[in-house]
Amino acid sequence: MKLHIIKQRSLWWTLSSVVILAGIAAMLVSWQQLGTPLRPSLDFVGGTRLQLELDCTVPNNCDQPIDPAVVRQVTTDEGLGNSSIQVVGQEQQAVSIRTSTLDVDQRDSLVSALSEQVGAFDPNSTQIDTVGPTIGQQLLTSGLLALIVSFAGIAAYLSLRFQLDYAIFAIVALLHDVFVTVGVFAALGLFLGIEVDSLFIVALLTIVGFSVNDTVVIYDRVRETIKNNPDRHINDVVDDAVNQTLARSINTTLTTLLTLTAIFLFGGETLKYFALALIIGFAMGAYSSIFIASTLLAWWRENFGKAVAVPAREPELGDPASSEDI
Repeated sequence: MKLHIIKQRSLWWTLSSVVILAGIAAMLVSWQQLGTPLRPSLDFVGGTRLQLELDCTVPNNCDQPIDPAVVRQVTTDEGLGNSSIQVVGQEQQAVSIRTSTLDVDQRDSLVSALSEQVGAFDPNSTQIDTVGPTIGQQLLTSGLLALIVSFAGIAAYLSLRFQLDYAIFAIVALLHDVFVTVGVFAALGLFLGIEVDSLFIVALLTIVGFSVNDTVVIYDRVRETIKNNPDRHINDVVDDAVNQTLARSINTTLTTLLTLTAIFLFGGETLKYFALALIIGFAMGAYSSIFIASTLLAWWRENFGKAVAVPAREPELGDPASSEDI
């Protein structure tokens, strides 16, 4: 079965626009509530994070889930009323507290007060992280700079290997993938309290590198087809190029997503949302390569470029065949 992507390109563009606009709306709401488009983790803003889990070996200690209101009252009494509190775990027997930077005495005082009001905590499950605000800002700045440099490098490479319009629409497709991923995490931050850390920047860089690979494969087939058949219309060329590479793109993405799904389900809390970001980004990367980058190139060539590289004409005696650069 042949996929006619050009005839339905308005559908693909509409779907992408709706998802991106929903993500932008989530980022705006997050900006109003948190002052940032995403809920930042300790990596970026600095401070102390404590994750405490009830010790269920103590009799009657885990009969009730942790009440966040009780935790909030304890932090307020300790002078930490602005702390971010989240009850975690399927049984809601653990609590994550993000607050301003605490020294050892302040941490011990807070844990002791929580133990009296909430229950005994398992010392083997206690996690305490502290990051300075200066380091957090450096991580954020370095991560954003790395993203900008990667986009610039990809644009330069594609401009040299193909042409400028190829590079522009490949970058548009990559921005599509990044915006969708960021939008989803903005919504997750609002509704589920999920934070983004330095691994999220790593995930975005990985998404950019993976997504452009599928786009390059399709563009390479487009260029090859135009070279061999310069009299064909760009819409037919793009349709054929996508269909010829479709199985390869889907198989590559699916095998990668299977691995990432396993990491998401069984990789633990540290890698869980890193894997989720990659799952979203890789899926969107395959989608944008097939339905966004290719259709935008065809639309541009049809309306502003050369829809046909060399128009078909009757050859004259002694007239050598010629073709223009693509």
